[in-house]
Amino acid sequence: MKKILLLSDTHGHVDERMMAYAETADEIWHAGDIGDLKVTDALANIKPLRAVFGNIDGAAARIQFPENNDFSLEGVRFFITHIGGPAGKYTQRVRSLLEQHQPDVFICGHSHILKVMQIKGRSLLHINPGAAGVQGFHQMRTMLRFEVEAGKLQNMEVIELGKRGKALAQTVQRTH
Repeated sequence: MKKILLLSDTHGHVDERMMAYAETADEIWHAGDIGDLKVTDALANIKPLRAVFGNIDGAAARIQFPENNDFSLEGVRFFITHIGGPAGKYTQRVRSLLEQHQPDVFICGHSHILKVMQIKGRSLLHINPGAAGVQGFHQMRTMLRFEVEAGKLQNMEVIELGKRGKALAQTVQRTH
């Protein structure tokens, strides 16, 4: 069994609450719009990290992380990319990639809208963890936590980090 912390759209923001939840995970997954590598450096310092770059990410993030991440864990096939389009109404690029990779779970960010939804007519679970950062139109900062074991996801929970406008940024030292 693996305990996963899934977040997206940090836009350069890291704080104590995010880090505290990261401590309880076996792996941390970031679905893009990292914003500043201090975020992924801090998370990777705690637990193994899988991340993709997003549309706001610069050259450094694009060198360090892929645009798409396709992998299997505990018998479940995952596909992560930052921009996917609305659940079940994916962009042509994503439809093609999903057809090619045939994942059980599709994870994306970008919209800042938390959504976990089984796609009708397909054996595909769509997951967007919302936005953990303080920039954007979202009201509540969110992440997801779940377990992957024996071919299934279980014990999924929404983590609310507080209102976007009330978050206090904390400086995190980059470590190498």
